[in-house]
Amino acid sequence: MKLSQGVEWAVHCCVLLVQAEEGEAVSRTTLAGYYGLPVAYLAKHLKSLVQGGVLVATSGPRGGFRLARPAARITVLDVVEAIEGTAPPFVCTEIRQRGACALPADRCTGPCGVAQVMYDADRAWRDSLRAVTVADLAGRLPADLRERARSWLRDPSAPLPAFR
Repeated sequence: MKLSQGVEWAVHCCVLLVQAEEGEAVSRTTLAGYYGLPVAYLAKHLKSLVQGGVLVATSGPRGGFRLARPAARITVLDVVEAIEGTAPPFVCTEIRQRGACALPADRCTGPCGVAQVMYDADRAWRDSLRAVTVADLAGRLPADLRERARSWLRDPSAPLPAFR
């Protein structure tokens, strides 16, 4: 399975937003600048996160983005599905019912072995991503990186604290 780089950007931006002051919106320019991302391309992904219920957008001079709910209630799967959609990566086309040795439909009442292993893998992958929250990822950041992120979000033009 291949995910777009938008997934990486979206998860990182959500983790960064955990460091923002409570209720404070962060501009897309500030988010893009933190990671050196193109603003216009990131904006597309931020819009998908809003549509997916992961972020809330506010307009105006102090507008921007913030998490739509507590980080402990946003899973990595929520972010992935907001960017990539919820369609399964494997779609069975029942090729066992085609060709010279086609099985009759009445012999195909359940998924074949190939389809079943793909469905099981998708379920395991989704369960794994559902088990990790944005808060979990933010909690894994070293303290000095969290402080640098908070400093950047307060004022991107100010000097950043040194790494310890």
